[in-house]
Amino acid sequence: MNASDRTPADLLRSALAADPARPLVTYYDDATGERVELSVATFANWVAKTANLIQDGLSAEPGERVALLLPAHWQTAVWLLACASTGVVADLGGDPAGADHVVAGPDRLEEGLACTGGRLALSLAPLGRRFPAPPAGYDDYAVEVPSQGDRFAPYVPVAADAPALAVPESAAGRTEPTELTGAELVERARSDARRRGLEPGSRLLSGLAWDSWEGVSAGLYAPLAAGGSVVLCRHLDRLTPEALAARIESERVTHRADAS
Repeated sequence: MNASDRTPADLLRSALAADPARPLVTYYDDATGERVELSVATFANWVAKTANLIQDGLSAEPGERVALLLPAHWQTAVWLLACASTGVVADLGGDPAGADHVVAGPDRLEEGLACTGGRLALSLAPLGRRFPAPPAGYDDYAVEVPSQGDRFAPYVPVAADAPALAVPESAAGRTEPTELTGAELVERARSDARRRGLEPGSRLLSGLAWDSWEGVSAGLYAPLAAGGSVVLCRHLDRLTPEALAARIESERVTHRADAS
C-alpha cells in the first residue's frame, strides 16, 4: 500500500488504484446463509454513493457525529469508509442522543429515535433489501442510496488530523469510547496488520464483534491497510468445525481473528 496514505479514504483509493477487481470484503451471515462478495471497485462504489448521501442527503458537515448502531456487516464497513470520506465522525455504537445523525439496524431502531437529527434505517437483509415500509421516524437507506452519484468529492478536504472514528475500548475494567483521527486510525491499522502478519493478498477471516477497536480493525481496517481482504463472518459460532474448515479452504483464508 501507499506509505503516504494518511486517512481511511486514502487507503481505499490506493486499493482501488492497485487492483480494483480483487475481493475486498466477503461477508457471511451464518444465521441466514447469506454470502456477499464485494470487489474493491464495488465496495468503493457503495462508499461513494453513501458519502454523497451523507453530504447531500443528510447535509452533514465535517466534524458532525453519526452514531452507527450497526453490527459487524458489510454495509457497516461501507458506512465507516463513507464517513471518513466526508469528514464526519463515525461513532460506532455511540449514543444517538448526543449525535447529529443516526444510522440504525433493525434491532436498534427504538434506541436511535433519541437522535433529533437525520435518521437512516438499514434492514441488513440479504442483498441489501428495503424494509417493506420505512420504519417510523426513519428514511430507508436502501431507498435513498441507489440514486446517489457514483463518484464522490468532498466539499471541504478531509484533514488527516481531524477526528474520524469513535470506538469502544476496554481499560482498567471499564469500556469507554476512544476517538481517533484519520492519521491515528491508519497508523493503528498498519500496526495491527504487521502484528497479524498481514501482507498484500492476505485473506483474514474474522468472527469478532465490532464492539471494540480489535474487532473493527480485524474486520476492516487492518486488511485494508495491508492490501489484503477480509472474510467477515457474523454468527460464526453457528458453524460446525467441519463447516468452518471448509470455508477456510474455499475462501483461501491465510489468517484468522475469531473468538474460537
